[in-house]
Amino acid sequence: MHGCDTMINIGARFDDRITGRIKDFSPGSKKAHIDIDPSSINKVIRVDVGIVGDIAEVLEETLRQWRARGSRTNKAGLAKWWAQIAEWRAVKCLSYKNSTTTIKPQYALERLEALTKGMDRYITTEVGQHQMWAAQFLGFEDPNRWMTSGGLGTMGYGLPASIGVQIAHPEALVINVAGEASWLMNMQEMGTAIQFRAPVKQFILNNERLGMVRQWQELLHGERYSSSWSESLPDFVKLAEAFGCKGIKCADPKDLDDAIMDMLRYDGPVIFDCLVEKHENCFPMIPSGKPHNEMLLGDADTQGVIGAKGAVLV
Repeated sequence: MHGCDTMINIGARFDDRITGRIKDFSPGSKKAHIDIDPSSINKVIRVDVGIVGDIAEVLEETLRQWRARGSRTNKAGLAKWWAQIAEWRAVKCLSYKNSTTTIKPQYALERLEALTKGMDRYITTEVGQHQMWAAQFLGFEDPNRWMTSGGLGTMGYGLPASIGVQIAHPEALVINVAGEASWLMNMQEMGTAIQFRAPVKQFILNNERLGMVRQWQELLHGERYSSSWSESLPDFVKLAEAFGCKGIKCADPKDLDDAIMDMLRYDGPVIFDCLVEKHENCFPMIPSGKPHNEMLLGDADTQGVIGAKGAVLV
C-alpha cells in the first residue's frame, strides 16, 4: 500500500490498524473509496474519488465501463511493478529461529499445515499471536475456510465458531487454532461439542502468557510485565478427560508430527496442548506511530522502537 500509484478501498474503514501514521499513509497514491455509508468517506483519510453505493452494484458498473474502454495495458509499467514485488518477496519476512528443544509456534503451525494440506479443512482462531501466526503459516486457497474475528479482538470466538462450522460441515476437518488464555474464555463449549458429537480439534499454542499483551509490554515498557502471564493454568489433558474427549500434550519438537497425526486420526473432539516458546514475538509488525514501510522483522531489536506518540495509539 505504501508504494502504490492507485488505491481502491472497497468497504474498509481506514481505521488506525490499517493506516498507521496518517500523514505517511500511502503518500503517493490516488485513492478511491467505495462505501454504502457516506459518513465513512473522508472520515479518516481524504480520498480523490468517493463513491457511495452498494459494493456489488458499484463494482458491476465499474467493470462495465472498464470493458467498454477497451483493453489497454502499460506493459513497461507492469513489468516494473512486478520487479518491485519480486524485490519485496526476496525479503524472508516470516523467517524465525527454530529450536530442537522447544516447539516454536511458527513451527507448530508449519507442521499442522503440512500434515493437513489437501484435506477438507476449516480453520477457526481465537485472538492473539496465534491468530497472526495462523494467518501467516496456514494456507487458505478456497473461500470460507478461515473463520476469525479479525480486528474485533473477540477472545473466546474460536471454540464455539469451530463447533458451528463442524455442525455445518460434519464430514470436514475443523481445527480451532487457539491461545490458552482465549480458549479458556469459552471452554464450557466443549460440553456442546461432546453432546452433539462434533469432532472439533482444539489446537492450543500454550505459551502460558497473554502473548500479544506480553509482546506489547516488551516493546512499550522495557519488558516490565504486568498481568500478562499465568501460573495457574489447568492440565488440559485432564480437562479433556473431564469433558469426555481426548487430550494430547506435546512439548518436544521431535514428537510433534506424531502427536498431530494422533489428533487427526481420532474420531471425536480433541484438546491438543502444544507447549511452545513462552516469549516468542510475532513479526513482521508495524510499530504504533510508524508508517507502513518501517516494519519490524524477526531479527529486530524490540527495545525503544515505539516512542511516546506511538504509545498513545496502543
